[in-house]
Amino acid sequence: MNKKFAAALSGGAVLVLTLSGCSDDSDDKVNDWAKKVCDQVQPQLQKIANANAAIQEQTADNSKPADVQKTDSAAFQQISQAYKALGAAVDSAGPPPVDDGETTQKEAVKELNASSTAYAGLKTKVDGLNTKDQAEFADGLKGIADELNKISTNGDQALKKLQSGEVGSAMSKQKGCQKPTASSSPAAGEPAPAVDGSGKESPESESGTSEKEKETSPKASS
Repeated sequence: MNKKFAAALSGGAVLVLTLSGCSDDSDDKVNDWAKKVCDQVQPQLQKIANANAAIQEQTADNSKPADVQKTDSAAFQQISQAYKALGAAVDSAGPPPVDDGETTQKEAVKELNASSTAYAGLKTKVDGLNTKDQAEFADGLKGIADELNKISTNGDQALKKLQSGEVGSAMSKQKGCQKPTASSSPAAGEPAPAVDGSGKESPESESGTSEKEKETSPKASS
């Protein structure tokens, strides 16, 4: 399978994974807001990391198209649900207590929801690929990889703004907003975790995706 796909996916934008710095100039209100968000963010970042790892596991040149399709589909569904939950987390936390906080929050939520929709669309596309013709399937994956690159390079401005200044400094100190390490990826056939109306995921299994997906395509850098 095409390793360009893997590179594209691993480059996807993911909320707060670009945070850096540990300055302590943020006040208690901003720190409280950051904790409220990051406590909900971590499980979703973990799901995205696991899905990316699963995709990477399916990048071997001898990977069967049907296996790649199954893995990628499960991963995209999982990532889509994670972005939806991230948007709900930022939305439920309310505007950060900084200048122009309400606008920053609304734009970040809009971007996260857009990413959720985009990954759901990729799932639909990968589900529709012809796995009986390997050359045709590879071409289809290349198209999906190109779309993944677009997702990761477009529309990140609001998230970058959310992660800058006092708010970004406060979030960078929260463990929940630190980049997670992928756990052993679950079977590609497992269902993606459900996300309830509050944006929190149901305590169900984290579905994984194999590394195959990475080969096929894309991330965010959320």
